[in-house]
Amino acid sequence: MTVTDVIDRVSFMDFEPATASFRDDVLAGLSHPIRRIPCKYLYDAAGAALFERICELPEYYPTRTELAMLQRLGPEIAALAGPEAQVVEFGTGDGRKSRLLLNALDRPASYVSIDISRDQLIREAAALALDMPQIEVMAVCGDYTQQTLSLPTVGRRRVGFFPGSTIGNLTPVAATAFLARCANMLPGGAMLVGVDIPKDIAVLEAAYNDSAGVTAAFSLNLLARINRELGGTFDLSGFRHYAYFNEDQSKIEIFLISQREQRAAVAGRFFHFRAGERIHIEDSYKLAPATFQNMARAAGFEPTQVWVDPDGLFSLHWLLAPL
Repeated sequence: MTVTDVIDRVSFMDFEPATASFRDDVLAGLSHPIRRIPCKYLYDAAGAALFERICELPEYYPTRTELAMLQRLGPEIAALAGPEAQVVEFGTGDGRKSRLLLNALDRPASYVSIDISRDQLIREAAALALDMPQIEVMAVCGDYTQQTLSLPTVGRRRVGFFPGSTIGNLTPVAATAFLARCANMLPGGAMLVGVDIPKDIAVLEAAYNDSAGVTAAFSLNLLARINRELGGTFDLSGFRHYAYFNEDQSKIEIFLISQREQRAAVAGRFFHFRAGERIHIEDSYKLAPATFQNMARAAGFEPTQVWVDPDGLFSLHWLLAPL
């Protein structure tokens, strides 16, 4: 049996933002005095594949660190979750972390994957359904950073799962608002969140400026996506990836920088770029455990257990949702 054979066994709910949302956000962002494009648009099919390669790079510590923590802490997490839980994952990834968690839990009843990247979402949900036929699998295409989604409950307790330090891609205000929506979606349940910790600047900057150039290709794919989907005319060789750590705000900031004076069309509109002009495409906040716990409390959660890996690189948090 193949992944294609089990696609029909995956329940699918479609709340995918319209192409107009992508177009409108890009046009608005490029028209702003400080040019920016929301990082959620990095993850089309090509971007998701590039990010999977980033996760395997020697400089990129978060993925391997979190995987090792989930492997080691599985029994403890299972005891907190209880039997027959429904796992709701915000963001799909390549499914490795989902499988680690589901394999650790006591007879999980169902798994719900929410992601904006439709192709990756369906592929990974079908692959998980093939590997774990005893679990009901649901795939929800939507923007979990903006939408409060109504999900069917299959299981005794709903457990949210937000790994990968993706919480750091949101501003503190947006992250708190997102967590508040999660608390409403998980009444009486819990949430497991992965959070990157502040550390040596050289380690942080190397993780986002890898020597193989995969992260640069990931960033530039955003312009390639605009060319593919919005009739863009960006010359990718005219821009370069740049990432640095902003100590004052404890975040990595990522930009595409124009290498020369140039212009590009998007959806019939032209934009002029000066040499050195920047397009902001992503932030990655690094949060101390106490800082994240305060954020979770402000969103309505009760933080309980926090785990930190032996090297002090990464933390996992268990949050209780209100009834």
